[in-house]
Amino acid sequence: MALSDRIPYQAIVDRPRLTLPDGKRLAVWVILNAEEWRIENAMPRTVLPPPMGQPLLPDVPNWSWHEYGMRSGFWRQWKALTDRNIPTTFAVNGSICETYPRVASAGLDAGWEFMGHGFLQGPMHRLKDQDRAIAKALDAIEAFCGSRPRSWESPGLTETEETLDLLRKHGVEYVADWVIDDLPQAIGTPFGDITTIPYTVETNDITVYALQGHESDVFLKRGHDQFDRLYAEGADNARVMAISIHPYITGAPHRIRYLEELLDYVGEHDGVAWMTASEIGDWYTSQMKAA
Repeated sequence: MALSDRIPYQAIVDRPRLTLPDGKRLAVWVILNAEEWRIENAMPRTVLPPPMGQPLLPDVPNWSWHEYGMRSGFWRQWKALTDRNIPTTFAVNGSICETYPRVASAGLDAGWEFMGHGFLQGPMHRLKDQDRAIAKALDAIEAFCGSRPRSWESPGLTETEETLDLLRKHGVEYVADWVIDDLPQAIGTPFGDITTIPYTVETNDITVYALQGHESDVFLKRGHDQFDRLYAEGADNARVMAISIHPYITGAPHRIRYLEELLDYVGEHDGVAWMTASEIGDWYTSQMKAA
């Protein structure tokens, strides 16, 4: 069976009518991604092409580009989110708990939901033992936080045919890899259902800036437009919007104001329910049981 065949097609116009808490029309969740890039490895992303087109290791400038986010950029995002009391989903590599404990502690103290994001940043396809790597990531976060992550986002949203089964085997209930809809959807595994949480490759700072090379204000404009349409549609049936951010991208001094302005714009609307991944998943599964 093809992996896509495990997710039956559903037209959004045919989905059951769902009701968000307190009569809200749109659930908005913010995902802050904290990753470890090892300087001895090739960088997951680059901002500066290598001299003469030949990749060099160690890749000091591109590693430093990311490292700036962990040292400076993260703290701008942390302030933007905590000042506004926005529930945040903290997608972290399991190794972050040991290598960047100051960053991990800030998320824990803020009450953010820790979401599994692999152990080290790199595609699931290159893991020698995916089962062990998933367990290692979840175990590291559980040891640090005192509770096991219920949600997961694979590095680069990568999966193999066995990833969903292994995630569910290790207790993960909700996964953000499938950017297929504006509402969650259950996927069957031998260990019970795992539910997609609507994620984004569009209102995602990696796409806007690192891949598409837009000017700093485009993230705000795109976020406005995405929000306005989903908020309007939410009058007929609930919708979910994701805002995905990375410390080395929207944590940069010339971009942070546009993230702050987007958060303020969304927060001005009474019909918004700020939620985390598991809160959205719990809401959806309870609604479907009731339906």
